[in-house]
Amino acid sequence: MSFAATFITLYPETLPGPLGVSILERARKHGLWSLNTVDLREFGLGKHRQVDEKPAGGGAGLVLRPDVAAAAIDHAGTNECPIIYPSPRGIPFSQSLAETWASGPGLTFFCGRFEGLDQRVIEGRNLTEVSLGDFILAGGDVAAMAMLEATLRLIPGVAGNHASVEDESFSNGLLEYPHYTLPREWENRSTPDVLLSGDHKAVDEWRNQQSQALTKHRRPDLWAAFRNGPNLRASETDDEHD
Repeated sequence: MSFAATFITLYPETLPGPLGVSILERARKHGLWSLNTVDLREFGLGKHRQVDEKPAGGGAGLVLRPDVAAAAIDHAGTNECPIIYPSPRGIPFSQSLAETWASGPGLTFFCGRFEGLDQRVIEGRNLTEVSLGDFILAGGDVAAMAMLEATLRLIPGVAGNHASVEDESFSNGLLEYPHYTLPREWENRSTPDVLLSGDHKAVDEWRNQQSQALTKHRRPDLWAAFRNGPNLRASETDDEHD
């Protein structure tokens, strides 16, 4: 059974977007995942298919109506898939969350617009709010596509070489090490000698050191979690502690 992805959106024409190229499109053609879109406007009210109203209590903008949103969600049918509502107030999206989703039957994304979605339908249909980051977008479509892309890549058979997926940033709590290829010399910059040595153990050690150094410098939050968590490397010494 393939992974089922459903988007409830006011702009179904934005899909498949980046999900329709390269390895993701090949995987979809091979039946590893499917894409379904539900046009929220079709469940709007009246001649103009209205989907929003002014916020209760006053304020700027418009809020998506719960009756309209619920009708679209019920029509989509979730088949026990989590219903994800991209929202800046949600739980942070992460690689571990993508791994959890990739092991399931699929995802349904409710892509909001305007000021947001009536809280009653979030609670009444058990939507999970997930944040892509501390910033605001015009709508939830782009965030939903990014989350889904990160998830789909982890499904066996989607990425050509699954080992490359296992060796990426965040897979072990660290940022990924730098990469090099041909030519060996470029603009007076050389590929590190260790990568040309043929010594696989030395290469692994160099990559691990680079990953730790990059993480410590660029992402102190990840570094702290790594040092305090189960991934602590035996090669680390006490004098490395801050």
